[in-house]
Amino acid sequence: MSDDLALRHQPITDLFPQPKAPEAWEHFQLTKEQLEHFQEKGFVNGLRLLSDEQIDALRAELAEMTDPNHEGHELFYEYHSNESGDPDSVLFHALGAWRVRSAFHDILWNPAFLLPAYQLLGKRFRLFHDQLFSKPAQHGGVVAWHQDFSYWTWTQPMAHLTCWIGLDDATEENGCLHYIPRSHRWGLLEKTGLAGDMDSVREVLTPEQVSDFENQCPVVLKKGECSFHHPLMMHGSYENKSNRPRRATVINVLADGVTSNFEGENSPGTNNFPMLPKGQKMEGDFYPLLFDPVEQLGDLAKTIPTIDTI
Repeated sequence: MSDDLALRHQPITDLFPQPKAPEAWEHFQLTKEQLEHFQEKGFVNGLRLLSDEQIDALRAELAEMTDPNHEGHELFYEYHSNESGDPDSVLFHALGAWRVRSAFHDILWNPAFLLPAYQLLGKRFRLFHDQLFSKPAQHGGVVAWHQDFSYWTWTQPMAHLTCWIGLDDATEENGCLHYIPRSHRWGLLEKTGLAGDMDSVREVLTPEQVSDFENQCPVVLKKGECSFHHPLMMHGSYENKSNRPRRATVINVLADGVTSNFEGENSPGTNNFPMLPKGQKMEGDFYPLLFDPVEQLGDLAKTIPTIDTI
């Protein structure tokens, strides 16, 4: 049995240096304008999160983990070598890399991620889960249009945030993320699947919502940049028909105090996910506290704008 890194709730390498004093956090903060953009459009993008050294480390670990026989495979919550099932439209998708490899463990404590995430949630927060996505060159599959929270209703209340991080340049040619601006105001929709049919979600949309797809926004990012989005943001990504891979990692977090709503069919859809009884706070080994403004920022927290204070 491989060592489970989920039992270690602090960085285990020096890949992501930690601030030595509260004021060292300041240059990671989002501006008031960026917070307002998130509030209005449901996303904010183009933030640099990773150095070239960090990207190289994460890419190397991802290459190891795409082999289903890699050490630690049993620790993943979900693992799909090709979630679409179509060899001509490959989508590698896995949840739980933070338990398996050190760089994907330590990225959770990347200060360039932590402070913006705190500002966008407005409170201290915990890890929900991470994800890996990889679309190979020339035959990479889609991630169908969806809302993240439609898969997360086994937690309550909705106080979640997603950070999508590019390990390659993400372009329209290689299948970058796309958003429907302001769709986070649509309310919760039914889930209709992640792989295969890009447009299956249209079955549950109103004509007005379908018309909003004419305004879809490609999220073109350089490697190491990220995009944060609201849990109800309608998003997806098209095929990769380019000559370059499109690899990404995703960090999903939730506000401290969110509880389990697990019962019956209301579940994450996998028996490997660490479930807690209904009503129990989401905490423990698998939902570590990542950021506490009082502890990390001290009095500086009073001067840092958040989604609740702008």
